Amino acid sequence: MPEIKKINPPRTKYNKWIRNLWRTFVFGVVFIVLYFVAVDLNLLYLFGESPGLDDLENPRNNLPSTIYTSDGLLVGRYFRENRDLVPYDSIAPVMVKALVATEDERFYAHQGIDPISVLAAVKDNLKGDSRGASTLTQQLAKNLYKTRTKNTKGILGHVPLVSTVVAKTKEWNTSIKLEQRYTKDEILGMYLNTVDFGSNAFGIKVAAKTFFSTTPDKLKPEEAAMLVGVLKAPTTYNPRFNPKNAMARRNVVLQQMARNQVITQAEADSLSQLPIELKYHVEQHLDGVPAYYRQAVNEFVRNWAEEKELDIYADGLKIYLTIDSRMQRLAEEALQEKMKTLQNRFEGHWRGKNPWVDDENNEIPGFIENAIKRTGVYASLKAKYGDDTVAINRELNTPKKMTVFSWKGPKEMTMSSMDSLRYYKRFLRAGMITMDPFTGHIKAWVGGIDYENFKYDHVKQAKRQPGSTFKPFVYAAAIDGGYSPCDRIQDKRVTIKYVEDGKPMEWTPHNASYSISGQNMTLRHAMGRSINTVTAQLTEAIGWETVRRFARQLGITSPLEAVPSIGLGSSDVSIYEMVNAYSTFVNNGFLNKPMLVMRIEDRNGNVVEQFNPQQKRVISEETAFLMVHMLKGTMEEPGGTSQALWEYDLWKKGNQVGGKTGTTSNHSDGWYMGVTKDLVTGVWVGGEDRSIHFRTSATGEGSKTALPIYGRFMEKVYREPNLGIKLGAFPKSKVKISKTYNCITPAPPRRPKVVDTTAVDTMLEQLNDSISSQF
Repeated sequence: MPEIKKINPPRTKYNKWIRNLWRTFVFGVVFIVLYFVAVDLNLLYLFGESPGLDDLENPRNNLPSTIYTSDGLLVGRYFRENRDLVPYDSIAPVMVKALVATEDERFYAHQGIDPISVLAAVKDNLKGDSRGASTLTQQLAKNLYKTRTKNTKGILGHVPLVSTVVAKTKEWNTSIKLEQRYTKDEILGMYLNTVDFGSNAFGIKVAAKTFFSTTPDKLKPEEAAMLVGVLKAPTTYNPRFNPKNAMARRNVVLQQMARNQVITQAEADSLSQLPIELKYHVEQHLDGVPAYYRQAVNEFVRNWAEEKELDIYADGLKIYLTIDSRMQRLAEEALQEKMKTLQNRFEGHWRGKNPWVDDENNEIPGFIENAIKRTGVYASLKAKYGDDTVAINRELNTPKKMTVFSWKGPKEMTMSSMDSLRYYKRFLRAGMITMDPFTGHIKAWVGGIDYENFKYDHVKQAKRQPGSTFKPFVYAAAIDGGYSPCDRIQDKRVTIKYVEDGKPMEWTPHNASYSISGQNMTLRHAMGRSINTVTAQLTEAIGWETVRRFARQLGITSPLEAVPSIGLGSSDVSIYEMVNAYSTFVNNGFLNKPMLVMRIEDRNGNVVEQFNPQQKRVISEETAFLMVHMLKGTMEEPGGTSQALWEYDLWKKGNQVGGKTGTTSNHSDGWYMGVTKDLVTGVWVGGEDRSIHFRTSATGEGSKTALPIYGRFMEKVYREPNLGIKLGAFPKSKVKISKTYNCITPAPPRRPKVVDTTAVDTMLEQLNDSISSQF
């Protein structure tokens, strides 16, 4: 049998080409698989990090940190991306359908990557027609995990074109993983919560509020279409600034909705004829309840977050304040009610004259001209015109329309910058703070008469002479050093000699009434009536350096001059310090660190830090008890300076109030410090400049300016049962009191009747109150 030889088919170029094609295909598939794996694993740090399993299962959006009062009221936010997450089932179905119909028609058919769109995009790009092919899932991957930021770039991420390919690969990888771990509805919900709608609105909840003042579940078809349209280019299609573009784009979306049977064609045509009805409001970083305490909160929180390496603008922290929004509201109401009346009185007092005067009550020449040079307006004109004072003055005196503050509401006026400054300088200013003396929790903080127009904070930022409200520190130092409330010092004229800066000096204090009674009075009576000569003698007896040291001990941190007049409040301090120091008396001798922030939680509600009261004993419990007894003397002693409080509804159920008035030279500053068994409150009233003030005691004393605000505030507090602040007496001492304090004050000596001109002043002021003023 002949041998059969195997005949191999002849090799042709065609067969070789086929084999090479298959090899290339297999190699290409293997290369692509390995490439995707390498990108995902960041092989040799070439590609940068990709989202890990924890990132995918716990996606982390940039969330605003929110600020709440102790009673749960939202009062502010910190954010870079203003976003507030909302569940998928709280989004109107028409919004979701409009999004899919416009941005990703095959969303429910693909698994993260749409091959048809990719091929179409390649084809169009080869023709020179730029077109994207990203699915909603890919866009979510890019938005949620920031796949194109510097932090996610590897070595190749800095190579042009290659970096784009790597970033796109990461998006594809991440999209596939997202599709494997989440349902389509969950992906759509995450997308709508992350996407940027422009106008500082991130996510559908903020977008609905920003553009339409509504919620995502109440969006109408035409509103949903507009919001979807904005996504293509948030600036180009912004309905506020580019309404024609926004209208055209909205109508394109409506047609897409009709094409995908979300709405009928008739509905699309009808809705396309409607105008875009906006209720536009962009929430800014400082939006929230306008309040002076936000400045102090901002400083505290930023420092805390920096120390903890947290980002208050992205980490979604929840910051709970000690401020009680209800008490804050009452404080603002009381201050505004009384300041409105006081401003009318001030205008009547200075009718026809300017209130900026020197020590002789003569108008200060060039006051406004000098004051304008300290303003930002002048600084900008100086930068523009240099030393051309003619041009600067021309601009400053050119009238223009502006909206100004008035106690009757915002007022449209035409005035120059100089006129505006004259107008605003006439307004009296005020500050007020209330603290829980046992915890240091600040419950209310009102830094001025109107936050929108007067940003300067008169609680902590401003420092003014406290006048007689500083006297309790003298008496506390004396009592702590061995004196008792019943020890006596004569009200007599004194001249104190001392040395200042190496020079011999003399100081002769006088009483507010400019009269000397000659009475040998107890310390309690002297403080109750605020007798300057007694305080000066006591200061000399214990030493002014002792007074300064004791004030420091009680929490006064501002610079204090150790001079004889220190006890009469000659050094500038803040209300913030004064309230904290007075709280030591009510808190049985313990000094608190004032607190504005109570606790901070993370985005999931876990407590990051709880801020507990920080206290230390600075005076004995006996001294603290006796000082509260001394402060009650301003109400109980004959002629006590707090007795105007009897006019207020505070005297039920044995309620007790202690306090101290304060008035500085020329009546530039009026103070009142009030204490009860539950709260310590400080009030200051004065002009922006010390040269702006009342001219008489009948109008300018702290008992006439600051005390009424305190009295009205406490009336309101006691009438608000939900606050838990009840009428009642101060508690009895828990320790044995070794010093005599229940002393009998003799009746003051009879004095000849004199003509009291202040009564006439008071009558004139009451008349002025009835005259309506432009202020």
